[in-house]
Amino acid sequence: MSVTLRHLDAQFLPAWLERSRAEYAKDLVAAGHSPEDAHRQAGESMARSFPSGTPSPGHAVFDVVDDAGETVGYLWIGPDTSDDAGAWWIWDIAIDADKQGRGFGRMAMVLGEEYARARGAHTLGLSVFGFNPGARGLYESLGYETTSVKMRKRLG
Repeated sequence: MSVTLRHLDAQFLPAWLERSRAEYAKDLVAAGHSPEDAHRQAGESMARSFPSGTPSPGHAVFDVVDDAGETVGYLWIGPDTSDDAGAWWIWDIAIDADKQGRGFGRMAMVLGEEYARARGAHTLGLSVFGFNPGARGLYESLGYETTSVKMRKRLG
């Protein structure tokens, strides 16, 4: 089974923005943020990256599509926030829960790397939450290296 990346149709961008924002807020809560802070932070992040509801220059949102033409997830990729034009970032990737474990995420990552490389990228970074060891294992198996680690201890 293989996948392709298909640019997200502009008519579906508002719904995708809401889905991505909600998933990011949920992950922030799981990482220890208050629900209020998580929703605020997720909303601010999406507003910076999608001013007026459209992607910032160089950013692209793709549907991840399987051989049968079914959308199984999405990938958001674009330049990172540094001054290095060759440094790119996977801003978000998600494979639908019922489609995970079939290699779709791995294939989408490889296609994302090819997309970035074709646009002059010489590095591709991403963030992964500590509570997601499956994703971290995938990224490490693809050659991604840890560049920083945040840690927290509850004092409650």
